[in-house]
Amino acid sequence: MLKRLAATASVLAMLSGAAVAEPVKVGMITTLSGGGAGLGIDVRDGFLLAVNQAGNSDLEVIVEDDQRKPDVAVKLADKLVQSENVDVLTGIIWSNLAMAVVPSVTAQGKFYLSPNAGPSALAGKGCHPNYFNVAWQNDNLHEAAGAYAKDQGYKNSFILAPNYPAGKDALTGYKRFYGGELAGELYTKLGQTDYAAELAQIRASGADSVFFFLPGGMGISFLKQYADSGIDLPVIGPAFSFDQGILQAVGDAAMGVKNTSQWSKDIDNPANNAFVESFQAEYGRLPSLYASQGFDTANLLLSAMAKADVKDADAFRAALKEADFASTRGDFKFGDNHHPIQDIYVREVIKEGDVYTNKIIATGLSDHADAYAGECSM
Repeated sequence: MLKRLAATASVLAMLSGAAVAEPVKVGMITTLSGGGAGLGIDVRDGFLLAVNQAGNSDLEVIVEDDQRKPDVAVKLADKLVQSENVDVLTGIIWSNLAMAVVPSVTAQGKFYLSPNAGPSALAGKGCHPNYFNVAWQNDNLHEAAGAYAKDQGYKNSFILAPNYPAGKDALTGYKRFYGGELAGELYTKLGQTDYAAELAQIRASGADSVFFFLPGGMGISFLKQYADSGIDLPVIGPAFSFDQGILQAVGDAAMGVKNTSQWSKDIDNPANNAFVESFQAEYGRLPSLYASQGFDTANLLLSAMAKADVKDADAFRAALKEADFASTRGDFKFGDNHHPIQDIYVREVIKEGDVYTNKIIATGLSDHADAYAGECSM
């Protein structure tokens, strides 16, 4: 169902001394039903929290559910661009949906701000002046996992991920910084929930460690089945399979697992501390990685609105590139291909009272840029 949000006062613009000449209309296409809905809900909630806190009446947000289906996402994008005449699009979680939508909308002169999906094709040769990724390039968290595995002395990892663009980027990223041998490499079906065959291969492989990227419900299923399998190998993964919304469903099976993330609730800076507190107060749950990305995406947009008119594309683009906002991550800047340069942390799954969560134990990669920026011709 179409949802519209218009806040009540132009607080940000007044504070900055810059009035927005034209209201900004945002189309958010994200996953709100079916598999992976929790990720989209968190992105939406984080984004709308920032909008409500800013109280900017010059911003209107239209929220739509893509149902994790590329054809639905394309139809929604067409409607938002052609009928609703939005200025900015955002929200997509899945890389296959991003590849179906982003090139088309940027070619039509619209801005796209990604709060999650960061396929390599859009970071390198397929980069575009109107495309900004506020989360990460897909490889990044997996690169940090590979670096951590190397640092721990693992030499024979078994690696697996779903067979779609982000899965391929994940294993590529892990291998780029890992440098050891592979006991096995598997691509699973997107949305798969039964991993008996994969676990049998891991058991027989002679691996000394397991790396997997299985976001959403896929990760929940795999971790539970892994714990029940009796396989006693260290597990490493990106935050996507160990984030706040997933850990409660996984439970003790995730305890002690190391995972990599550019965000964590225990990053100690004023913006993050206030975000964690206000998100929990508003929604009654701890924020996830995805919620932080939605929150940062909205604040990036608001910072650009305070400096430029969205109808002046060059000025608005320059204001976005400046990234003059207080990120939940602390230091935040864009590279030349409009992807973040940022620290990526190693976290450990712990339990605080009855709540499973993460704590940072190390910095995996510092001021890390993606591997595809050199292919971008901007």
